Amino acid sequence: MTTPNDDQQNAHADETATADHDELRERFAGVRTEVGKAVVGQDAAVTGLVVSLLARGHALLEGVPGVAKTLLVRSLSRSLSLDSKRVQFTPDLMPGDVTGSLVYDTKAGEFEFREGPVFTNIMLADEINRTPPKTQSSLLEAMEERQVSADGVTRPLPSPFMVAATMNPIEYEGTYTLPEAQLDRFLVKLVLDVPERETEVEVLRRHAEGFDPRDLASAGVTPVVTARDITAAQDAVANIGVTDAVLAYLVDLARATRQSPSVRIGVSPRGTTALLAATKAWTWLTGYSSITPDHVQAMLVPVWRHRVQLRPEAELEGVSVDAILTSVMQQVQVPF
Repeated sequence: MTTPNDDQQNAHADETATADHDELRERFAGVRTEVGKAVVGQDAAVTGLVVSLLARGHALLEGVPGVAKTLLVRSLSRSLSLDSKRVQFTPDLMPGDVTGSLVYDTKAGEFEFREGPVFTNIMLADEINRTPPKTQSSLLEAMEERQVSADGVTRPLPSPFMVAATMNPIEYEGTYTLPEAQLDRFLVKLVLDVPERETEVEVLRRHAEGFDPRDLASAGVTPVVTARDITAAQDAVANIGVTDAVLAYLVDLARATRQSPSVRIGVSPRGTTALLAATKAWTWLTGYSSITPDHVQAMLVPVWRHRVQLRPEAELEGVSVDAILTSVMQQVQVPF
């Protein structure tokens, strides 16, 4: 049995928690401001990266060369008080160059493990599809289990941990198609298009005024979010509520992709849980305590666009995955 004092204490605790969450959200909103000091017109991609981080996922950025994919991830890393490392994926890159390898210590007379660049908080895998699948697969364990196994020893990765990978469209020369298992490890796929005219003019204006993309410090990009902030936000995201009706809506959307005549392979149950995780993060960022269908629809395309495979005839007809997913959202009944 609760007393009036208990009710007052509970109400006070709820108000304190709400205030803390509001302050946290403001800090993550500041990330967009900091990234905007270096990158123009990519707010949606910044939001997608933040959602991935809060949902304990990974992000894949696709776009033609020169649309600031790498600069975007570097700017995000600088706005967070986290360790980050960059790996340029090339055709001759070996798995050990990513995860680490055993090195013989002549003084000790034994082999020791030398950690690779994956042992960091944010790993930028630059042009990940320019290296063969053998090297790409070296990230599978790290992305899924947050650990690296070598010589029978399992070594945990730092927390938080996120892989932010950039890739060129597969039509470009010298690229390899990412294996399905690798694609499935990414929570979201963000597509960066060539900027609009006004945005491109602003990019040139900044360069004309002396902006150097290699020197983010001179651009004024500073850390505004700490590792403790990220952990607190991730815990808050995990506690976002969801009704049975919304869960059923997620399943109906996934099943609709499998039944589309243009689709060869639809969204798997893993894809459904990925959408739930991303939607929780977006729900928290927008200040809600429970998921609504609008939140689901906002995250559906970036979370599912790399999990759907079209039939060859549909590809020949120019059908896009994004168009299929948009059609699915229009066809499936929204719960009220």
